[in-house]
Amino acid sequence: MPTKKVLAIVLAGGEGKRLMPLTHDRAKPAVPFGGIYRLIDFALSNIVNSGYLRIVVLTQYKSHSLDKHIAQTWRMSSLLGNYVAPVPAQQRMGKHWYLGSADAIYQSLNLVGEEKPDYVVVVGADHVYRMDFSQMLDDHIASGNACTVAAIRQPIDQSDQFGVIETTPEDPTRLKAFVEKPTDTPGLPDAPDQILASMGNYVFTADALVDAVTADADNPDSAHDMGGDIVPYFVGQGSAGVYDFIRNDVPGSTDRDRDYWRDVGTLDSFYDAHMDLISIHPVFNLYNDQWPVFAGTRNVPPAKFVHAGPGRVGTAVDSIVSPGVVVSGAQVSNSVLSPGVNLHSWASVSDSVLMDGVEVGRHCQIHRAIIDKGVVVPPRTQIGLDAEQDRARGFTVTESGITVVGKGTVIDPA
Repeated sequence: MPTKKVLAIVLAGGEGKRLMPLTHDRAKPAVPFGGIYRLIDFALSNIVNSGYLRIVVLTQYKSHSLDKHIAQTWRMSSLLGNYVAPVPAQQRMGKHWYLGSADAIYQSLNLVGEEKPDYVVVVGADHVYRMDFSQMLDDHIASGNACTVAAIRQPIDQSDQFGVIETTPEDPTRLKAFVEKPTDTPGLPDAPDQILASMGNYVFTADALVDAVTADADNPDSAHDMGGDIVPYFVGQGSAGVYDFIRNDVPGSTDRDRDYWRDVGTLDSFYDAHMDLISIHPVFNLYNDQWPVFAGTRNVPPAKFVHAGPGRVGTAVDSIVSPGVVVSGAQVSNSVLSPGVNLHSWASVSDSVLMDGVEVGRHCQIHRAIIDKGVVVPPRTQIGLDAEQDRARGFTVTESGITVVGKGTVIDPA
């Protein structure tokens, strides 16, 4: 049987407004996660592990750090024609930037034309999960549908937070309707308390996708959105199917983590996903070497812990400590320390996420905080202990009380 020719398209043009200030200076897919990764690394790792090595990443907003990360980390062998190519908005179809995710693909149809794939896998760039897209593609081919939408089961009382997929009663794999954030929707036949939420991942037969986005571009009433416009287009043709994520069997996964998927689109969900990583038994296992999350290599030294005198012991417990970290007489607990973090004597960091190059001065106290790259915390500074004081200093404080200090913030000495 001939090899199926597949082109993977990663949609990485979102602004990520709900993650401000982490997205003030970078695209959402470029936001650091889990110490050594960027959010886009999870989507790209899933695609590569699935065996698809020709990938384009469609970028738009504040894409420099994302483009740089892809260029430095995601290098394929050109000998076999493999590549990961960031493609900025190019105004190929008029003097406007991308009007939506469907328009992003329409304006990039030259990439499809050059590659001439049989199938196109389209994925979002900013979710944390593991998925074997080859299993979804096999399901798509067997179904005979032109479009297949990946769906994850969620509690029915959260239906107003997702794009909900409704199926036909006689065929649970046939997509009947795609409803955006409904307040009332039927539960699943085999689980009345659950709904199928769109994961933002799709498989298309290539020719059908080209026809769909071309027709959508000519529709003045369209929002040019993949979920809101393209999927209903295929529903109308009776050629849209559903792939239930619970069926996806990733090597090395367990019953506990097999259907893990997180939209870390808010500061609180971003923080909660990090706290899961450093729990004793995390739901998402970063250490599954049968389906690795690739992050590239950095020219940084190993982590180091120094000082062992009374009251001045460099320790870290229940934490992720990345290469290049120096814990010098400080105490760390339940935290994620990214490369190059430097903690000075008598400082205390707990339940926090510190990104690359953060420097914490002596006697500082940091609790339930996210501190972005390169921030210098002066000696004796307290962050996360007094929400009103944090707001007065210009920091962001979430509804759940997480203090967020943006990249480049200058903190006045206490």
